[in-house]
Amino acid sequence: MTVVDPIGFDDIPEGVSRPGHFRGVATVVTKLFNIVQPTNAYFGQKDAAQCTLIRRIVDDLNMDVNVQVLDTIRETDGLAMSSRNAYLTPKERMISPVVYKSLCAAKQFYHMIFLGSVSSSMEEEEDDGKETEGKEFSIPSNTLRDIVEEVLRSEPLVTDIQYVSVDDRETMRPIDVVGKDGAVISLACKVGSVRLIDNIVLKIG
Repeated sequence: MTVVDPIGFDDIPEGVSRPGHFRGVATVVTKLFNIVQPTNAYFGQKDAAQCTLIRRIVDDLNMDVNVQVLDTIRETDGLAMSSRNAYLTPKERMISPVVYKSLCAAKQFYHMIFLGSVSSSMEEEEDDGKETEGKEFSIPSNTLRDIVEEVLRSEPLVTDIQYVSVDDRETMRPIDVVGKDGAVISLACKVGSVRLIDNIVLKIG
């Protein structure tokens, strides 16, 4: 049997949690594109690492496919839509928006730090009487990770935090600090016995 085995995805958090998953995705999507030969292919941001993988496949294998990544579709309370949500008990479903809430808390902190940096820079420009570019700013990834985990741990029905990862937006490789170029924060956790994944993109503008 022939498979497509992408390099560099087995050691990212989602790959570690699900051995062989990305090889399966790469093989199935490659076969699909070869059979259908689409002009455009649409995927959801909810599976951020998978989207990065598919873009890599298209680039590396010179496929003439325009990959479009669309925003995650959410319930009105913020929970990312997924077939797995059906397995949540009524009580678990009620608290499950805490997953997205944890990511939003990190995003809010990121924007607060950035806006504070820009504001301070503008004040210094006025004091100095000259124009300068906004100061570079950065946040340790561990700080953002701690914010997400703190919110998740505040809910007793979150029984297991499998990972919270802060990664480069283009490669999904872990980064130590987040600056103006932003990042993707992704997580996997269990609410009760149901494994849920979600992510949020940090960017300016």
